[in-house]
Amino acid sequence: MPKDSGRKLIASNKKARYEYLIEDTVEAGLVLTGTEVKSLRQGRATLVDGYATQYQGELWLEGVHIPEYTQGTWTNHSARRRRKLLLHREQIDKLVAKAEQAGHTIVPLSLYFVDGRAKVEIALAKGKKLHDKRQTLRERQDRREADRAMSAHLKRHG
Repeated sequence: MPKDSGRKLIASNKKARYEYLIEDTVEAGLVLTGTEVKSLRQGRATLVDGYATQYQGELWLEGVHIPEYTQGTWTNHSARRRRKLLLHREQIDKLVAKAEQAGHTIVPLSLYFVDGRAKVEIALAKGKKLHDKRQTLRERQDRREADRAMSAHLKRHG
């Protein structure tokens, strides 16, 4: 058993849950170079602009920023290169078929290590309209206010 067993979060895309209505999630492996893995082990990555596209029957992750490894030499990777996602054929076909519907896209939600292997959680998502985003903000604010009221009540009457 590897020494880094378990799940270690590297980066998450909080903006995706605000911008999109998440319909389905899938865990996928990533094809990475050595310097990319080392950079990820330092906990450095940004998923905000990321999305997945189909190219020659494969799914590719684009727009994800993994900074160059500081101790890397000429073998260093480019920070925003296209990275291949490792999925089963049925998963790829299902995601691509749904993503081709109007308003749908495939976005990364989180990047993490599982038992020493880099994984990305991708989601089939539908873009929210402005009023949906406002509704999400309103729900979040209402939840916060309710939590504050409950904690204040418990402090007084605890």
